[in-house]
Amino acid sequence: MTTETQRSGGIEVESLVREFKNGPRAVDGIDLEVARGEIYGFLGPNGAGKSTTVLMLTTLLPPTSGSARVGGFDVVEQGPQVRASIGAALQEAALDPLLTGREHMRLQTALHGLGKAERESRGNELLERVGLAHAADRKVGGYSGGMKRRLDLALALAHRPRILFLDEPTTGLDIQSRTALWEEVARLAAEDGVTVFLTTQYLEEADALANRVGIIDHGHLVAEGTPAELKAEIGRPTVEAAPREEGDRERMTAVLGRFGQGAGSSPRGVAVRLDGGESQLAEVVRALDAEGIAIEHLQLHAPSLDDVFLAKTGRSLEGAAEEEPADAETETAAPA
Repeated sequence: MTTETQRSGGIEVESLVREFKNGPRAVDGIDLEVARGEIYGFLGPNGAGKSTTVLMLTTLLPPTSGSARVGGFDVVEQGPQVRASIGAALQEAALDPLLTGREHMRLQTALHGLGKAERESRGNELLERVGLAHAADRKVGGYSGGMKRRLDLALALAHRPRILFLDEPTTGLDIQSRTALWEEVARLAAEDGVTVFLTTQYLEEADALANRVGIIDHGHLVAEGTPAELKAEIGRPTVEAAPREEGDRERMTAVLGRFGQGAGSSPRGVAVRLDGGESQLAEVVRALDAEGIAIEHLQLHAPSLDDVFLAKTGRSLEGAAEEEPADAETETAAPA
């Protein structure tokens, strides 16, 4: 582990392996490093090794081989120190439906050894931060799914951890709840310097939040980099234009050909992959205008993380194409 990563409370993983009895290696020798205050998006399909990795990094599952240090502490030899340094909101929130949100916060802060006065103030602060102050004295059994996720996040932050593990925190949430949680996670990293290790099946979530992304497939880390770097690796953006007058299509083809290689397009359109990237779009528009070609339709197709995932794994990520559930929960669940 680098001195800087250890001092700053990040994560470093070297040749980490987890092999289950009579089964394949769920995690097969991955290496990664996450700096303090960084949001690291960990992507992969179901069964790829995401949750197994999180369980090892949070000391809930011992590695078969390799090493991992979290907050400067070895996950095998210094488990108590690791657990004191981290907060975790895993896939299943351990909430008691008969307790209120405030009672959950009191219990969590007490378990972490906060004094009585601090317990109350810290609990109130976090309930306010995640937008649950209005529901603090309602039983959790009456909370919506989004409210439960946000309470789980508040509980993970009770002891002011330096590192936060979020294992698919927004799966099944409606857009409003998902966006609210994104905003709080981004604020934690930017303002409080919290390191966030985020596993997700939502590509837009990783694109919106993560400073860097790692893609795991069949236990192997198959790609890593910033979202922009990964998208740039797999291809250049494509611009597609359609002329207002059908007779201008040939001339439009000639103009666009100055900017890159032809690509597939709609029947009336012309498309090229831009040699110079998105920055050439303005030049394309000026060139068409200079030739007196009226544009009916112009669209830039930029590579997406879905394209990256497909290129690296040969399949799309399940969560990327999921629609919102028809009965998506709202923040108006009846009190218990």
